[in-house]
Amino acid sequence: MPGTVLLLAASPAGKGCLVDAASVLPVLAAVAPPVLSGTDTANVVELADPLEPQAVLTRLRAAATAPGPLTVFLSGQLQLDRRQHLPHLALARTTPATVRYTGFPWHWIREELRLRVPGTTTVFADLHADPETWRHLHTAPLDCGPAVPLYGRVAPPPPRRGLAVPGYMKAVATILRSGHRPDPATLHHQAMTRAHAETGGQGDIVLAPGVPVPVRGPLMPPPFVPVPPAATPPDPHAALTAAVQDGRHAEADLLAAQWEQIALRAHGPGSEEALHWMEVRADLAMLAGDPGRSCETWLAVAAARLTAGRSPADPAVEAAVDRAHHQWGRMSDPERARALGPALVALRERVPGRREGALHHVQEHLRRLRSRLQTQP
Repeated sequence: MPGTVLLLAASPAGKGCLVDAASVLPVLAAVAPPVLSGTDTANVVELADPLEPQAVLTRLRAAATAPGPLTVFLSGQLQLDRRQHLPHLALARTTPATVRYTGFPWHWIREELRLRVPGTTTVFADLHADPETWRHLHTAPLDCGPAVPLYGRVAPPPPRRGLAVPGYMKAVATILRSGHRPDPATLHHQAMTRAHAETGGQGDIVLAPGVPVPVRGPLMPPPFVPVPPAATPPDPHAALTAAVQDGRHAEADLLAAQWEQIALRAHGPGSEEALHWMEVRADLAMLAGDPGRSCETWLAVAAARLTAGRSPADPAVEAAVDRAHHQWGRMSDPERARALGPALVALRERVPGRREGALHHVQEHLRRLRSRLQTQP
């Protein structure tokens, strides 16, 4: 099965730039796609100095839903959202004052990769951090979720007026240009050794499975629910992925619903385990081409998190409302969209999200829907 490779290099323009992230892309692009992926054939997607977070999200989502192995090579700069203290990948327009709106939240990477079958995804990252983010990462290290190994390093801020180079990622590319692809752990070790020998980066935070302490709290995807003795798929997520790829959407939804009931009985309503399976069902509805059912489920997820005491500014709450909003806008049934509109308005009033004017957009679209339906014979 063909693999997918995502090459992403991002850094802010102007004086806030700490690293010449895009300089590594020509070196990576010179590596044969099968070597980058570790598969016989591979599709390579390159994203250099993107401007908008949504553009990055679109490319990442497409890569995450592609069948077969996925390898992400990420080079860039981290900055901290000072309101919620969440790390973001700085994009071309990002400044310290606008990072919440112009950067790409790190937890979006975890969100998009959470349904990947364990063992099919690897992320290599060469990141630089400003002083505030550097201090934060010593107490809240990065990861990509329990099923996605993350290899690489986070380097401290370069000397004043200095512009760093992604030495770790260039070492990865140089090793791969030989035509041989070691296993990820070996490749990581070789690249770290070479990068430290060339740049002296002894103060780096090393990113490798088992090295960083996983972030605990709402951003941490819940652990898999243990398979009961009577169940037959050993990995329910793998079975779901196979069903979706075969077009068996109803079967996938039924399986997820069964696991949701297991989680409800074992952990109760509002638990992370139960909410996880609600989110899975929302994603499955989206993949099945049913935005109405997806919107309705995301609305229920957001309401459940708020009822459980989560803050309206909680990233998991914001993500649920944003996804409900997105799916609502894709609905082709105006009657059903009008029926769901008031619930979305009520949530948007509590959870305005990061996109300015989101509440106004819902209100205006709902007004147009009502007007349209009233004028129909």
